[in-house]
Amino acid sequence: MNQDLILIPLFAMFLLTLGVGLWMLKLRFKAVKEDNLNPGYFLLNKGAKLPDYLAKVSNHYTNLFELPVLFYVVCLVLYAGHKVDGLYITFAWAFVGARYVHAYIHTTNNILKLRRLAFLVGTLVLSCIWVRLLVQVVSA
Repeated sequence: MNQDLILIPLFAMFLLTLGVGLWMLKLRFKAVKEDNLNPGYFLLNKGAKLPDYLAKVSNHYTNLFELPVLFYVVCLVLYAGHKVDGLYITFAWAFVGARYVHAYIHTTNNILKLRRLAFLVGTLVLSCIWVRLLVQVVSA
């Protein structure tokens, strides 16, 4: 199995993070220009209430530096340990897919029931990756 294939889902997660970050930046400029948000708010992220459209995207951007970090770590461990196989690739893409769905829900309609489901699917898939790796390491 080509070990480099695990890097493609990592790149897809990077693109999601970059895309949400750029979208957030655009919305920050919009909030300053159209909603009269004081640009000084962004020095310490306090002193004003963000418009809802910006708060949703900002919250999601922060979220992309929480659970996905564990995904980056396990993928790099798999890559460095030459343990990448078809099942890990499938799990990796399932996690990325769940995160894209989660991002869409979180930044648009934000229906909690659907958002929670997308989050749980991603968490379950990521847990499967970690548990499978643990079993492989312990039984080696």
